[in-house]
Amino acid sequence: MKIVTYNVNGIRARLPRLLEYLEEQKPDVACLQELKSADETFPAADIEAAGYGAVWHGQKGFNGVAILARGTEPKLRRMGLPGDPDDTHSRYIEAEVGGIVAASIYLPNGNPQPGPKFDYKLAWLDRLRSHAAELLAEEVPVALAGDWNVIPTTTHDDVFSRRAMASDALMQPESQAAYRRILHQGWTDAIRARYPEGAVFTFWDYTAGCWQRDAGFRIDHLLLSPQAADCLLDAGVDKEYRGREKASDHAPTWVELEV
Repeated sequence: MKIVTYNVNGIRARLPRLLEYLEEQKPDVACLQELKSADETFPAADIEAAGYGAVWHGQKGFNGVAILARGTEPKLRRMGLPGDPDDTHSRYIEAEVGGIVAASIYLPNGNPQPGPKFDYKLAWLDRLRSHAAELLAEEVPVALAGDWNVIPTTTHDDVFSRRAMASDALMQPESQAAYRRILHQGWTDAIRARYPEGAVFTFWDYTAGCWQRDAGFRIDHLLLSPQAADCLLDAGVDKEYRGREKASDHAPTWVELEV
C-alpha cells in the first residue's frame, strides 16, 4: 500500500496536477492538505472519475484536508482534532482504508512569532500529541501524514539554510521540541527510517528561485505507529512533480507498506 501526503496549495487551482499525479503514480491513499475549498466546492466528481473515493473537511479560502482512496471509499473516523470544540480551522481528518488508519494533518504555520499565531501552533501540537497517544493505544497500523509545518532539525539534512529560517516559526526550538515529543511516543519518521542521512526536502518556496537553487526544507512527514513501521517497505519524495507547470510548492511525499 502506497500512502502519499500532498499539500496541493489549492485543490481547484492545482486539480490538473493532482489528477496527473493520481494517474501516473496511483497511490492507494492520498492525504491532501491546504485545499482552500469549501465542502460544497470540493471537486468530488473529478476525484471519483479518477477512480478514488474521498472524505474531506473543507474551509473556504483557507486550510482544508482530505483523504482519497483508490478503488474504495475511505471510512471516516474523525473530522477535526479533539480538544477544542470551538476550533474553526479545518486541519485534521482521519479515516480507515484497507486496515490502515490514515490521518491527514495540516498543522498551523505559526508565523509571525512570537505572538498568538505561534501560541496557537504550539497548543495545536499539544492537542495532536494527546490524540496521537490515543491512536497508539489502539495498537493498529496508523500513518500520521501531512504538512506538519515543522522542520525537525537545524541540520542541512532538513533545511537549506539555518540562517534563512532562524526566525521562522517552522524552525523554532519550541516547534521542534513539540514535534519530538510526539515522535518519542513511539512513532517512526518514515523518511528518516529510509534515508537516515542526507538532504531530503519536500517544500521549495515560489520566491527567490528556491526551486532552481534547491533551497528547500522538509516539513511534510509520515509518522508510523509500530504496527505500520513493521510493514515499512520504502519511502520517498516525488520531487520532480514540484518542477511541473503551475505546481504546488510542496512535493508529494510517500511511504509504501506491506499490508
